[in-house]
Amino acid sequence: MHTSNADFCLSNLFNVEGWVCVVTGGGTGIGLMIAQTFANNGAKVYITSRRKDVLEKTAQYWGSSLQHPHGQLIPLQCDITSKDSIQSLVQDVQKHEDHVDLLVNNAGVVGEYTCTDKIEGVENVSKELFDEGMAGWENVYRTNVIGYFFITTAFLPLLQAASARKRFSRTASVINVSSIAGITRDAQYHYSYNASKAAAIHLSTLLAQELRKPTIQVRVNNIAPGSFPSEMAEGSSDAANKSEIAAEYDYGEKKGIPAGRPGRDEDMAQAVLMLACNQYIYGQTLVVDGGYLLDHP
Repeated sequence: MHTSNADFCLSNLFNVEGWVCVVTGGGTGIGLMIAQTFANNGAKVYITSRRKDVLEKTAQYWGSSLQHPHGQLIPLQCDITSKDSIQSLVQDVQKHEDHVDLLVNNAGVVGEYTCTDKIEGVENVSKELFDEGMAGWENVYRTNVIGYFFITTAFLPLLQAASARKRFSRTASVINVSSIAGITRDAQYHYSYNASKAAAIHLSTLLAQELRKPTIQVRVNNIAPGSFPSEMAEGSSDAANKSEIAAEYDYGEKKGIPAGRPGRDEDMAQAVLMLACNQYIYGQTLVVDGGYLLDHP
């Protein structure tokens, strides 16, 4: 059968109306950008976070003005470092849904900042690096890597149910949000964070291999963002739970970003829609960084 002209319309190529989505860390930053993307196009989006007040504020502020009549933002509290909390989240979603079309693992923490640029002598460098807390490293991995694994495996039956409903026409998918920090060779003063993001990228590859099996048929891909405004990066959010990066005219030159600016909400929206809707993309890492890695390989 030939593809009709209508099949090439944007409304068909990127149609997410009626989808059920779960976005961890969906109350602020990149997670909120992603949640808005799907909710404004007719999806029911469950946003999760450890902070119930942040979720409710986001759902009220942004959920009241969605551009699609069927779109929803639904807050559900969850700590992805706790298996009990993850299981409670799955059970809460199961009360209302018999499938999940998309799981976005976005929740993350940054870890310690350690700069040795102005420290002289190997013993002083050694002390500065060795003084990082081991518990801090464990906390970063627990959120940025281990949590991704367990929440994905917990949602597998609901994800597989979505693939079974649309067998051969559409599969459910998982999108892991990592970072270019997991790709660049520069530690950027965040050793635990960058190492965890590299691990998250490889975890995406491992899960993609496992979940592509015919009995499961769930696609797994990964987005590695560059400089995007987020509470984690900027330290705060405004009344709408949004953050902003102050970017002067020479921002791109100083940061080594050919695009000359930080990422915008729309940049993230276009990337995540493509990975979610394109049924021929398996096990890939999509870098959305304005060209940063060209200057920082």
